[in-house]
Amino acid sequence: MKKTIIILSFLSASGGVAMAQGAIDAYNISQPDLKGTARYMGMAGAFGALGGDLSSISQNPAGIGVYRSSDIGFTLDLDLQSSNSQADGAKYSMDQTKFLLNNLGAVLTMRLPSTTFPNLNFGFTYNKGASFNRVFGGNINTLRTSMSNYIAGLANANDLTEGDVVSDNDYDPYNPGYNDYAAPWLTILGYDSYLISPDLDPTTGRTNWYGLWDNNSMTGQNTTGSATFMMQEWGGTNDYNIVFGGNISNVLYWGMNFDIVNINYRLSALWGENLNNALVPSVDNSFVRTTADWNLSNIYSLSGTGFKYQLGFIVKPVQALRLGFAFHTPTWYNLNEEFGATVNYRYGGEEEGSATVNNGYLGYNSYNFRTPWKIIASAAGVIGNNLILSFDYEWANYGKMHYSEPTFYNDGWYDYFPYSIQNTGPVAYSGFLNPNDPYAYENMDIATYYKSSNTFRVGVEFKPTSAFSIRAGYANVSSPVRKEAANNKEIIYTAGTQPSYRFDNNTNYVTVGLGYRYQHVYVDLAYVYKHMGSEYHAFTPDPDYPQIPSPQSKLSFTNNQIVLSAGYRF
Repeated sequence: MKKTIIILSFLSASGGVAMAQGAIDAYNISQPDLKGTARYMGMAGAFGALGGDLSSISQNPAGIGVYRSSDIGFTLDLDLQSSNSQADGAKYSMDQTKFLLNNLGAVLTMRLPSTTFPNLNFGFTYNKGASFNRVFGGNINTLRTSMSNYIAGLANANDLTEGDVVSDNDYDPYNPGYNDYAAPWLTILGYDSYLISPDLDPTTGRTNWYGLWDNNSMTGQNTTGSATFMMQEWGGTNDYNIVFGGNISNVLYWGMNFDIVNINYRLSALWGENLNNALVPSVDNSFVRTTADWNLSNIYSLSGTGFKYQLGFIVKPVQALRLGFAFHTPTWYNLNEEFGATVNYRYGGEEEGSATVNNGYLGYNSYNFRTPWKIIASAAGVIGNNLILSFDYEWANYGKMHYSEPTFYNDGWYDYFPYSIQNTGPVAYSGFLNPNDPYAYENMDIATYYKSSNTFRVGVEFKPTSAFSIRAGYANVSSPVRKEAANNKEIIYTAGTQPSYRFDNNTNYVTVGLGYRYQHVYVDLAYVYKHMGSEYHAFTPDPDYPQIPSPQSKLSFTNNQIVLSAGYRF
């Protein structure tokens, strides 16, 4: 099991410092999406070998070399979102509607007096790289364990004593001071809200921790209960592309893209339990059986800026065939995050109260993060002036996402040095991780939970007249989650005070679109249907009783998008 040590050399008066990122967070901010112009989305993004589109040049920057005239345009997106959850026969649905600016940009074409190098093009575009907007919730009518027992299991796995988590006038467990042991924040919060209780074994001298749930069938008074959950996510990634490229003899098109990425992600999560015959601690250090109604609410926000580089080529060996290749470096992010949590409780219908982490101050953290590399191979067939058939394949290895120490520290101080302890492991050194990689276990978790993902896109465009176009497309994005993690054969380590996590299945897009051209003006419309299945886990199985499954719910996310683009070519 893991322990966490945080060595603090500087504490801000406004709050404590804690490490709150993990493998699950890595994928949440790296996952792809289909966003762009209506023409691009109407063909499911299968544009890697085509180009000549304001959003395709951030997929394969060689697409800017295809332009023979300048272009300016924008794209609006109406996104109708629906989520459905199902657990123990209980179904729950939620909906929300978002209005997005998908794309805004311009391309300037410079014609050169050369048949070998006929033009050199420059462009600046804004693209919505991904949208994190999502809301879902549900009910679990029959619990088999409690999150409080999971928190107690964390305390047992970390060999915590009561002194490690209790606050008094001389000691703050959230900010223990230089070179002191720091308990996981969730265990401290659980102790403060009476979700977990210690029992010192006088024989071994070890503290055993207990949650509210009792599975002792000998008493005939097993705990029963139900739960509710709710989660809302906001934000997205915004790509600002500086692109230039050209073509060689109208056969080889090339381009490169310098991409500045801004990310903003916020999360609000709630987990609530209503228990009967719960084991609640009393004032005389014994337990009483009574009702326990409590909920854990988490807030989390992340923001930062990153940079990536893209290089691409399109080859047109004959008029009817185009081949494309694009290489995307990772996005190198410098990120800042804040997080907090509160437990509200009511025991026996009378005793009630609340507890908040870190005396009500938000925790914060800064770190660097690297997303996966990407490779895109494309082919397109152009039949006369009426029909285009295009294919894309994209590969990205999410197992290579990587955390590292921040490049810059607040006020020039080293705010924290987080280390993890694990019983065994190739990076262990004298019981501690190699100090050259303080995020080694987080990166090892990434490799354990995730693998490469494959994306296939196909699109078609038919022009019945020179002015009108009809489009359709399909895309499939494979899940990057390893089977062992998805099938609960791995203990899933989450970060901070948020124990829940979600593993996504394959994502499918079905798209159709229309286009109209009149002289220099163009207008495009697209409809995009997106569906993704997922599994919500309230927490990983209790480390003390891994055979008892944790509460889960099957999720289904559906997006219906109406996308409108307009532009002017000159």
